[in-house]
Amino acid sequence: MRTDGIHLAGLGTVVPERVSTEHAVERGWYDAAAREASGILSVSVAGNRPAPDMAVEAVGTALRGCAHHTDDFGVLLHSHAHHQGPDAWSPAHYILNNTLDRPVPAIEVRQGCLGGLAALELAVTRLVANPSHPAALVTAADNFSVPLVDRWRTSSAFLLADSAAAVAVSRTGGFARLLAIGSVSDARMEVLDRGGDPLFPPGVTLGVPLDFDRRREHVRRLWARGVAPPIGYFGDKITEVVDAVLEDAGITLDEVARVAHPGFGWESLDAMFLAPLGIDADRGVWEHIRRIGHAGVTEVFLGLDHLWRSGQVGPGDHVLLVSSGAGASMGAAVVRILTAPPEVV
Repeated sequence: MRTDGIHLAGLGTVVPERVSTEHAVERGWYDAAAREASGILSVSVAGNRPAPDMAVEAVGTALRGCAHHTDDFGVLLHSHAHHQGPDAWSPAHYILNNTLDRPVPAIEVRQGCLGGLAALELAVTRLVANPSHPAALVTAADNFSVPLVDRWRTSSAFLLADSAAAVAVSRTGGFARLLAIGSVSDARMEVLDRGGDPLFPPGVTLGVPLDFDRRREHVRRLWARGVAPPIGYFGDKITEVVDAVLEDAGITLDEVARVAHPGFGWESLDAMFLAPLGIDADRGVWEHIRRIGHAGVTEVFLGLDHLWRSGQVGPGDHVLLVSSGAGASMGAAVVRILTAPPEVV
């Protein structure tokens, strides 16, 4: 989807204190061989800090760097991949109450780790379809520091990281122009995140720990017995959505200065994203994101924020945001930087 006249007007992120993977190995939380293979150096861990409170902090940063007043915002969209607080409660309205404090819709977006980009895509469609307000607010946050999640062992592909981000989306201007955004899915892959787990009752209500590797092992056992689900190649779907978004943006991949991507371990990151796109680690954000971990709903915003505020991209540069989520879903966006951040003006 080409996004004429849409801008990013403010950006805020929260990355909690980081725990080194070396320390995790020393404490027996993480396997030394897995650490070596992943290349992940540290993981952001929020402890007992609620994810919605981190989102509120991120909004504060985003709005301080934004020309919009709270009255300009017509909607808040909050994304998360994991539980936020009390059951049957709305974290989106909590964030709204503690930030904009306006009687506008506050909507939760659940798209797994693609949630941040999915919320941004929905914010764009809202601004295009409803001209009553010039801005929309996107927030995203997760804290995996709970008893039923072992962030060090729940998946061999990544280490779960805690974080928050907020983006002010505008029709009137900002530090970057959003040229295009889009997403695709391949529902045949949903079994990879379901495995053999029953649909009811939900495992979390029975105290079953989150374990992605166990679910994928179930699928491998089916394959070994000759029962192969029709699962396609993940990299093909990533290139499909990136190619479509680049075409809508009117640029080629050669014109992209940097790429903000997930914080998977190196082998998974390369196989699923970098190799299919023909991108090396230096063109991505590997050296940054390997010190955070897999932050899911926020990580493309963390990457963009790092590239912009550190001066690694500047006015005229294009940044590609690419991510994926359960489903399987894949998404991408292209932004053109318009201004330098205050720190490097």
